[in-house]
Order: sequence, then structure tokens, then C-alpha cells
Amino acid sequence: MLSLLYQEGPSTEGIFRRSGSAKTCKELKEKLDSGAEVDLACESIFVTASLFKDFLRNIPGSILSSQLCDKWVSVMDQGNNEEKIKSIQRLIEQLPRANVVLLRYIFGVLHGIEMRSEENQMNAFNLAICIAPSLLWPPISSTPDIESEFTKKISSLVQFLTENCCRIFGEEITSLFGEM
Repeated sequence: MLSLLYQEGPSTEGIFRRSGSAKTCKELKEKLDSGAEVDLACESIFVTASLFKDFLRNIPGSILSSQLCDKWVSVMDQGNNEEKIKSIQRLIEQLPRANVVLLRYIFGVLHGIEMRSEENQMNAFNLAICIAPSLLWPPISSTPDIESEFTKKISSLVQFLTENCCRIFGEEITSLFGEM
């Protein structure tokens, strides 16, 4: 999925914003969940993007860890960019290794898409609005107003992560998928 998003996302206008066919997504999710072979290259890239966001939303406790939710939310309230980056790196160190590996690939994809935002209309802000709710959610439900404020803060964080991913994860993030 990530490889396809890395290849096609940068040249696809509105990637992550437009939803794939609900029926196709449901059928493919059932196939994937059953372990069947699925050739996503034959599907719309919007279906792949929708399936990927669904996958992220189904990670128990979220990829950024709901247990660290308050710490993630407070990162953007800190001083300068250097302090924010250091705080983010400390939080990443507290995540399970599998989460960190997946995050590196996710932000490698987002970085590639953002680099061609003139073409795809998906700058870091737009990507964050679309993907942030799939990366972190609070451990307990709350009022719509509190959830709205939370979503804004997490979107701001994901925008910052996207814009600074090379400094946070290392320059090699741009070549995780090799030369495609």
C-alpha cells in the first residue's frame, strides 16, 4: 500500500482527501483480512488511500499511542522548532519499534506528496487534515467541542511532522522506497 501511495500519491490531486468506492474498499478489506492475495495496483489509488487510513484507524491505541496522547498534544505548545523536534524525537523513542518503522514510511510518503503539492494540491496542512485523525485519538471519548480542539492540535502536529520529517526521522526518509 505504502509503495503504491509513494509512487502514485505525488501525482494524484487530492490524495487522502477523496474517498475510494465504499463498496470496493469493503470488499478489499474483507479479502485482506482473510489473508487473500489482493493486487492493489489494479484498483484506484483513492481506494488504496482509503484502505490505508482504515488500517491506521484500526491500530489498537493508535500508531502514536493514545497513552502518550497528552504529551503529543502539548508538543506544539513548546518554544521553537528545535525544542519541538527534540520533544517529538523523545516521544518517538517511547513507541514500539514497529510503530516507529511504520511512521518513518508514512512520513516518507507524506513528504513525497508534499514535495509535489503544486501538482496534487496536498500541502502539509491539507495532508495533516486528512491523515491526522488516523494517527492519534484520545484514549477516552469526549464532547464534540473538545474533540474538535483535539483534532486541530493533532493536525498541527502532523503538519509539523510532515514539514520537518527529514530532521525528525533523518534524511534517509526520502529514499526509504529506493529509486522508483
